[in-house]
Amino acid sequence: MSLSWLLETDSKSLRSMNGSRRNSGSSLVSSSSASSNLSHLEEDTWILWGRIVNEWEEVRKKKEKQLKDLVRKGIPHHFRAIVWQLLCNAQNMPIKDQYSELLKMTSPCEKLIRRDIARTYPEHEFFKEKDSLGQEVLFNVMKAYSLVDREVGYCQGSAFIVGLLLMQMPEEEAFCVFVKLMQDYRLRELFKPSMAELGLCMYQFESMIQEQLPELHVHFQAQSFHTSMYASSWFLTIFLTSFPLPVATRIFDIFMCEGLEIVFRVGLAILQMNQAELIQLDMEGMLQHFQRVIPHQFDSGPDKVIQAAYQVKYNAKKMKKLEKDYTTIKTKEMEEQVEIKRLRTENRLLKQRIDTLEKESASLADRLIQGQVTRAQEAEENYLVKRELATVKQQCEEATAQLEQAKKTIRQLQQQQQPQAKGPPRFSEESVLQLEKELVQARLKEAESQCALKEMQDKILDMEKRNSSLPDDTNVARLQEELIGVKLREAEALTGLKELRQQVRDLEEHWQRHLARTASRWKDSPKKNTLSELQDELMSVRLREAEVQAELRETRQRLLEMETQNQIHSNQLRRAEQESRCLQDRVQTLTTQNKDLHVQLQAIKRRQAEIECKSKEDVMAVRLREADNIAAMAELQQQISELEIQKEEGKVQGQLNHTDSSQYIRDLKDQIAELKQE
Repeated sequence: MSLSWLLETDSKSLRSMNGSRRNSGSSLVSSSSASSNLSHLEEDTWILWGRIVNEWEEVRKKKEKQLKDLVRKGIPHHFRAIVWQLLCNAQNMPIKDQYSELLKMTSPCEKLIRRDIARTYPEHEFFKEKDSLGQEVLFNVMKAYSLVDREVGYCQGSAFIVGLLLMQMPEEEAFCVFVKLMQDYRLRELFKPSMAELGLCMYQFESMIQEQLPELHVHFQAQSFHTSMYASSWFLTIFLTSFPLPVATRIFDIFMCEGLEIVFRVGLAILQMNQAELIQLDMEGMLQHFQRVIPHQFDSGPDKVIQAAYQVKYNAKKMKKLEKDYTTIKTKEMEEQVEIKRLRTENRLLKQRIDTLEKESASLADRLIQGQVTRAQEAEENYLVKRELATVKQQCEEATAQLEQAKKTIRQLQQQQQPQAKGPPRFSEESVLQLEKELVQARLKEAESQCALKEMQDKILDMEKRNSSLPDDTNVARLQEELIGVKLREAEALTGLKELRQQVRDLEEHWQRHLARTASRWKDSPKKNTLSELQDELMSVRLREAEVQAELRETRQRLLEMETQNQIHSNQLRRAEQESRCLQDRVQTLTTQNKDLHVQLQAIKRRQAEIECKSKEDVMAVRLREADNIAAMAELQQQISELEIQKEEGKVQGQLNHTDSSQYIRDLKDQIAELKQE
């Protein structure tokens, strides 16, 4: 029985089954004939798939179209395991022997796998119980793959595909099929951490919607309903989480034979069948429709959606072009992201530099303010010291003058006492004592003034030492100039305030006089009243003028303050520039010194190398001389041994010949002694 005959028999059986279903209500005989036809159809299908499995290589090469048609109609449940393995070439894979070893290893994804196992087919008998056989083998397969492909590891959604495989075959075979699907069916690119392949699928699918369902695409765009919001699970799980298991299994049959093309076809067919309802819904309504309505539309069977899927236009060349376009777009986006990242890095560096400069500026301002405050305090202390010194000098001069006056008085008294020495005393003892007391007090005051003067001189020396320990004269001169400028502006401001106060006092006096004049306003004539009103207006104008002048003075004062601050900042910047130039000069000097030291080091290394070469040459010469000496010693020893042998031979020969060989022996001994001496 050939494959073509089996296909024809299968199609005839299907037609007869459909005809029997149409006439099922006619009679009991027709019902029994339909059941017999159905049983014959199942038998023919089993025979057909059995022959296909036995003659797989020949069928795959010569009858590929007929095989695709059969797969689209559905693979029998009992043949799925072997047919899926044959479709993806998963038989006799070397990695199958490594499976048991992989289970003994530890995977970094074990916690994630354990967490998601309970969510995989929670209502299926094989997986719903905790720590059941189904959950255990599912964990084993996912763990083994995470160890084989560490780049992908474990990704949510892949457990549903592995669970479907475990429903059909043992775990080792399911592991091999899953590895093949990840490698050859683009699933590995879908499940990578970047999910770049999923973005490509979304781009291609959205382009198909825009071309074949333009109204629905416009509605999606208006509602901001992105393709990934409803279609990403279709591609990641091949509809296993979107449709009932029998429908998803039929779609998976076709996926094993034709790849991801069936996902594009089925997805677009679903949108075509639900276009009218979706256009009338908003975003939330569309999400509810995709989650609750569409999964139950095909409970009766998958034939309807599969037939609609193969009515969809699918152009492989256009999909390749879309893939190139997507790659170009992503490349541009990556370049833009790199440029944005570079600009952000530069911006961050500039902000850091600005913060550093602001901190330096603030520190310089603090130093300048501190210097100004210190200078002001020192100037005030100098002023106080000078004033005290002047007071002490004045006291010293007064004491000196009093002392001179007292001395002069004493001299006068002494002169007066000399002519009257013989006569009665002119002054009493009390007056003399009083004068002595005054003299003592004057001398005490003089001593106190001398001590105070010495203290003032010590203070002056101390102040001079403190001034010498302060910064250099240039900075001091600048600070003094700034301080003088500030004091001048302060004096101008005080002068202006005094003038304004004087004007206000004058105006108050005028106003008081005016009030005194207007006390008898009601008694004067109307002309005088008019004059007084004019005077009031003039006074109010003058008052406003005084207020305006005061405001003008305040504004000028603020302007002066701003100019002072500007000058301070400019001086700070100038000092910072000078410091930076000094640092640059120092760096250049250090680099020059470093270069000189490097040159000296190179010269020292060269001299050391020359010395080492010379020492090596000397050692080699010594060793050569030693070798020559050893060779000469060996030759001498050899000659000695030869002479000794000759001596022994001479002795023996002398004994044999009974001749006197003593002379010959003595000659040999002399030669041996000479050789030993050498």
